[in-house]
Amino acid sequence: MSDARGPAPSGQPIVLEFDDNRLLALLFGEHDRHLARIEQQLGVSVTPRGNRLMISGPEEGRRDAQTVLSELYGRLEKGGVVEMGDVDGAIRMAQAGQRAGETGGSMSAPVTAKPRERTERGGAAGDRPAPEGAVRTIKRLIIPRSPTQKLYVQALQKHELVFGLGPAGTGKTYLAVAMAVSMLLEGRVDRIILSRPAVEAGERLGFLPGDMREKIDPYLRPLYDALYDMLPPERVVKGLESGEIEVAPLAFMRGRTLSNAYVILDEAQNTSPVQMKMLLTRLGENSRLAVTGDLSQIDLPIGVPSGLRDALDILDGIEGISFVRFGEADVVRHSLVTKIVRAYAQRDNELGLSRPDGSGRPRR
Repeated sequence: MSDARGPAPSGQPIVLEFDDNRLLALLFGEHDRHLARIEQQLGVSVTPRGNRLMISGPEEGRRDAQTVLSELYGRLEKGGVVEMGDVDGAIRMAQAGQRAGETGGSMSAPVTAKPRERTERGGAAGDRPAPEGAVRTIKRLIIPRSPTQKLYVQALQKHELVFGLGPAGTGKTYLAVAMAVSMLLEGRVDRIILSRPAVEAGERLGFLPGDMREKIDPYLRPLYDALYDMLPPERVVKGLESGEIEVAPLAFMRGRTLSNAYVILDEAQNTSPVQMKMLLTRLGENSRLAVTGDLSQIDLPIGVPSGLRDALDILDGIEGISFVRFGEADVVRHSLVTKIVRAYAQRDNELGLSRPDGSGRPRR
């Protein structure tokens, strides 16, 4: 791919020329929906003409659109795929790159893709170079879709204890599970332990039939979903049976020493201070712990303090512990989710309630 006319003068359209017409349908998306999303989000007009694209609009939007299209096309050239979520992620990263360039920093604009070939043990066949911040699993090459996600992945790679804080849909748990799977495949840990507090989200579920595993599965289903998204089903089943992968409610962690393990505590806002301290003190040799939670969605009974908020106050400033805070701009689900999260945050701020990052006056 090349810029057909070199650097465009200020106010002039940018024209991109592509070498492989077979990839353009994948780049444009069904009914050109990828191009439509770029136009909508960046305020530009993108006009295809044969193997060329003409980008018109404000200068900043044109530059961002050029970066997005270049990154997505490059991903396709390497055998990846491009979906709508990848388009949104590339837009976020391009916009962050513009801001970083204005302040003297730098930021790349990676996208997410599924390798076309896979090996039995590890990442994509052929060990193609992955973009910075990518996490390899058997089924997916997972790449950050926002600047904060990139910082989060870097923290998970570097630190033994990481807190991921922020609203729903920002990838806190998904990326933590991806890192755990990657380290298991690389032999850096011997097992993965996924845990959640078994707290009902404002409902009374009553008696649940079945054995212990069947009773707790509804609480832990999001963790299973993430595992199946990264590992073949037979590998997940085998891991659960052998103990290489363990999914358990938080109460089952008491009295254990978790060595050579990658431990993830999800929905940590629903722990009590005693439960949080209990888990934090379970870490053994060569263990890592990722704690994720959203302080705007506490489901504890009235009057019970959140162990997550308590831990943030106590552990702030301790060397070796990383705190990564997500905002509504990092939501990578449906575009409406970002607007919903922003609307709730605005209402909470107006009422003086706690914000998603845990700052402000607590609700209880």
